[in-house]
Amino acid sequence: MARVAMASSEDAISPLVQQWLEWDQEPETRSEIEKLRDSHDVEELEQRLRNRIQFGTAGLRGRMAAGFACMNSLTVIQASQGLAKYLRNKHPEIASRGVVIGHDARHRSDRFAGLAANAFIAEKIPVWYYKSASPTPLVAFGVTHLRAAAGIMVTASHNPAQDNGYKVYFENGAQINTPMDVEIAQSIEENLAPWPHAWDDLQSNEILHDDALEQTLPQYTEAVWKYASSTVTDWKQPKPFAYTPLHGVGGLVFPSFCRSKGICAFTTVPAQEKPDPDFPTVAFPNPEENGALDLAIQTADQEGKTLIIAHDPDADRFAAAEKVDGSWFLFTGNQVGALLGSHIFETIDSQGSKSPIAVLNSAVSSGMLERMAVSKGIEFRETLTGFKWMGNIARTLEESGYLVPFAFEEALGYMFPSICHDKDGISAAMVFLAAETRWREQGLTPYTKLQQLFKEFGHHETLNSYFRSPSPELTNVLFQGIRNGSYRTEMTLGSFKIMRWRDMTEGYDSGTADKKPALPVDKGSQMLTLWLDGDVRFTLRGSGTEPKVKLYIESCGASRDLAVAAVCKAFSTVLNEWVLPFAPLMTYSKQLPTSSGHVFTAA
Repeated sequence: MARVAMASSEDAISPLVQQWLEWDQEPETRSEIEKLRDSHDVEELEQRLRNRIQFGTAGLRGRMAAGFACMNSLTVIQASQGLAKYLRNKHPEIASRGVVIGHDARHRSDRFAGLAANAFIAEKIPVWYYKSASPTPLVAFGVTHLRAAAGIMVTASHNPAQDNGYKVYFENGAQINTPMDVEIAQSIEENLAPWPHAWDDLQSNEILHDDALEQTLPQYTEAVWKYASSTVTDWKQPKPFAYTPLHGVGGLVFPSFCRSKGICAFTTVPAQEKPDPDFPTVAFPNPEENGALDLAIQTADQEGKTLIIAHDPDADRFAAAEKVDGSWFLFTGNQVGALLGSHIFETIDSQGSKSPIAVLNSAVSSGMLERMAVSKGIEFRETLTGFKWMGNIARTLEESGYLVPFAFEEALGYMFPSICHDKDGISAAMVFLAAETRWREQGLTPYTKLQQLFKEFGHHETLNSYFRSPSPELTNVLFQGIRNGSYRTEMTLGSFKIMRWRDMTEGYDSGTADKKPALPVDKGSQMLTLWLDGDVRFTLRGSGTEPKVKLYIESCGASRDLAVAAVCKAFSTVLNEWVLPFAPLMTYSKQLPTSSGHVFTAA
């Protein structure tokens, strides 16, 4: 009977195996599927082949391996063919402007970028091709600078070494958003079979501009410099610092950029200076993770430097640390957002503006930017998570007459629309260095400036945590259990009073007149935000790119101790009232809180 069941399972997966081997011409991934077939590993074949990797507003991102469910040459070809046809059929009036294609220094990124270019060349759509690895913001900048129809960046940002991704921008230089992602996904489904020459090595031709990076990089760095230096009255040298690109592409651009502008008093971490797709010195190549900046701290200590500047591997995120009273203080993304925001507001105060001004941050980011903006009479807009929202909303505001100088998200992402409409670690680092010179003239460091802001606007303490979710089904069970409870009707959570309840999945907001959220409702994702008494707010949401449910808590108090106590109480309440009762297959690991959050693992 077991042999019959196995034969039946193999028969069911066999057409997908055959389809893969018919289409895939990459020896390595063909061999993976052949070995799984020959060893009768039906379970693994089902995971690899039954469902396609999902194309969404984040494009594609996942583990590199053979199979329709993974990142590999075939799925990149299919995505590119679908996007090329989408531009040609749905936007023929702009398709002739071409697409910008860049890539980071990860394994296979250059190969994926070349295969992507083939699809657009097949449709006679010009390609502005970045031959060398480069930072992600250069693609967003290149789309608007070159007036292209779209942009593609092959990157998995700060994901582990085995991952890769495919990020898409539209003509406005912002990441694609709904419903465009659905339309592109449909076009991909209609163009799955590789076209003639899809697997060819990229060849020179009249519509391939493979010198695009040499054209664009100087324009980008000049735009960054012009903006950063304009935020101070008189540019002065920043204090000496240590720099790490965490084995990424920031090291190919930022050090030489600094030196070209006379900023030479810095040391790049030697072991992390050059791109290395294996990220050998860090467990996770993300400056938010514990230990990621250990080598930068060692280098700074050896050199007697008290400031650290860091980028993630594709240089779209920026992090900073300062030595305070003999210990290193690692600024959170929210704290850097407040610091950069305050610097932008001071610049506006000194220079003025003829246009109304608006700033943005996401729903999971600190409320401190809003408090600062309101105090200045500046428009503040909250957005859903991700720069796909902030970039496009900034564009809409600009079209209606607003100047939008700044937006940020807590995950170390900062946007300066004067340069590009996506998060940009290179620009953020240069603006931060400019701000440091201003604060130094005021007798402040970044840390003491932050304390000054806390005294003025309240001490904001945050805790970003997560638990691992083995499946989307379990995530849905958790959220449905919460919704089926009496919390929304009784407006209590443990000993907290619920002042406001917002459900972005079901489209409910107790804080609005019509009980509907002002933000766009997304029934395809899970997201709850609660405002509690004691000036506490938290958001629980399912991650769109990782198998996690994320928790973001913030409290504003008269002192750090009060704010920390409120945050810890809120975390304990959410854990005991929601996570443990409604996700019994999850257990809380008994580790102490870290900057990367609490971890929950399957029992």
